[in-house]
Amino acid sequence: MFAYFIRRLFATIPVMGVVALFVFSLLYLSPGDPAAIIAGDIATEEDIAKIRANLGLDQPYLVRFGTWLWALAHGDLGTSIFTNLPVSHLIAQRLEPTVALTLCTLVITIAVAVPVGVLAAWKAGTWVDRAVMGFSVLGFSMPVFVIAYLLIMLFSMQLGWLPVQGYRSVSEGLWPFVSHMILPSVALGIVYMALIARITRATMLEVLAQDYVRTAQAKGLSSNQVLLGHALKNASVPIVTVIGIGIALLISGVVVTETVFAIPGIGRLTVDAILRRDYPIIQAVTLLFSGVYVLINLAVDMSYTFLDPRIRY
Repeated sequence: MFAYFIRRLFATIPVMGVVALFVFSLLYLSPGDPAAIIAGDIATEEDIAKIRANLGLDQPYLVRFGTWLWALAHGDLGTSIFTNLPVSHLIAQRLEPTVALTLCTLVITIAVAVPVGVLAAWKAGTWVDRAVMGFSVLGFSMPVFVIAYLLIMLFSMQLGWLPVQGYRSVSEGLWPFVSHMILPSVALGIVYMALIARITRATMLEVLAQDYVRTAQAKGLSSNQVLLGHALKNASVPIVTVIGIGIALLISGVVVTETVFAIPGIGRLTVDAILRRDYPIIQAVTLLFSGVYVLINLAVDMSYTFLDPRIRY
C-alpha cells in the first residue's frame, strides 16, 4: 500500500501542472486590466502602458507563464500587484479563519448528517424518513448565501443570540470563537449536510436489505449492534467517498460564506483579488484549493483499506 501511496502522490504533480496551466490561461484570456485599475480613471494610455511594463503584463504569454512556473517551482507564489506583499504572506495571514471555518463545518456536518441518514434508513417509509428527505432536497437546493442571510435574520437580528459578522480567534476565548463560528458553519454545512444525509440513507437502505443483516437481527442482536456493528460499518466506504467529494462544496462555499459574514479568510481574500484583477493571488489561491482537494481525495482512497479489509492496493 505504501508503494501505491507514493505512486498516487507523484501522480498529483501532472494534475497540478494541468491546473496551473488552466488557471494561468484563464486569467490571461479574461477581460480586465489590473494596470488600468491601479492607474485610476484619469490615467492616460502612456501611464497604463508604463504600469503594465513594470508589472510584466506586456510580455508574451509563454514568457509570463514560464517565469511564473519557474518561481512556483522554487516555492515563490508571487507578489501581490496591489499590496506589493508576498502572496504567501497574505495567505498565511488569512489561513486561520478559513481552516477554523472548514473544520467546524466538517465536525457539525458529519456529526449531524450521518446519524440522521442512518435514522432515516432505519425508519424508512415513516414521517422521520420523509422529513429527512424533505430537508435534504430543500437544503441542497438553497444557495449558501440565502441560508446565511436567513440565519442572520433569525438568530442575530431577531433573537440576538449570536453575532452578525466577524471572526474571533481561539486565543481571545472559547465562547467568542464558537459564537462567531456557529452561524457560518451551519450556513456552509447545510448543503453539505443534505448531500451526506441523502447518500447515507441510500447506502444504508441497500445494506439493511442484505442477508447478513437479517441474520444478525434473527440472532437477537440489538438495533444499535445491527446498525453500527454491521450495517454502518459496511456502508462506510460510499459515505466516506461522498464526504471527500463534498469537500469541493466547502471550497466553493467558503468564498461566499466568508464574504457574507465578513470573515477575513482566504475566501474573502479571493473575492477582493478577483475584483481588483490581482492575478498572483488568484492563481496561488486556486492552486492551493486544488492541491488540498487532490490530497483529500488521496486520503479518502487510502482510508478504504482501513474501512474494508477486502480492499487492497
